[in-house]
Amino acid sequence: MPQIFHRSTNTLSRVTIFGAVFLVAALGWVGYEVQGSPYLTYAGVRKPQPVPFSHQHHVSGLGIDCRYCHTSVEVSSFAGIPPTKTCMNCHSQIWTNADMLEPVRASYRSGESLQWTRVNTLPDFVFFNHSIHVTKGVGCNTCHGPVDQMPLMYQQESLQMEWCLNCHRAPEKYLRPRDQVFNMRYEEPSTTKPVVVDGTSFTDQETLGSALLKKYEVRSVHDITSCNTCHR
Repeated sequence: MPQIFHRSTNTLSRVTIFGAVFLVAALGWVGYEVQGSPYLTYAGVRKPQPVPFSHQHHVSGLGIDCRYCHTSVEVSSFAGIPPTKTCMNCHSQIWTNADMLEPVRASYRSGESLQWTRVNTLPDFVFFNHSIHVTKGVGCNTCHGPVDQMPLMYQQESLQMEWCLNCHRAPEKYLRPRDQVFNMRYEEPSTTKPVVVDGTSFTDQETLGSALLKKYEVRSVHDITSCNTCHR
């Protein structure tokens, strides 16, 4: 019987199959990288705002505590956006004629709120509560990054599920004393700079975090990684 296919067909078939496997793997890798890139997560992206508000100036320069503007962060799921009146507590006295602050003055005169662009945004199907994280000893900059060094606010982390689970699977790596939650320059304990809690000195984060897990009654890893903890 005469040979139907050329001998090179076997080689071509192998190359095609292996090539398809590598192509699918490459497409999967590209998809994974794009899915976690700033193009989709907006991490590091500075969004336009009605007023170029500088956290660096107000927090580092003037020493204003986070809670002066974000008044509900300790008691509510939402950190809160300050009303124009909060801005005018100071700016009715200083920088009263600055052009960049005219939207603030106009808002105060008209009573219409400034339309700020949300920087850290989670999908509607994700439940997040600021107050529980503050209560359990999670610092502001753990999630929001070095806000006190941001002339213009941006989202520090991806805020994707994988990032959240990294903390929920090992919360002891991230907890700090409650009185240090709003300290943007907080440093983890070390042998040269221990952290004291209830008279006990801690020289490493693992030991401190484990102690705080018990002190603040943090739920088990099984509970806080359960689907219905964040998806309700």
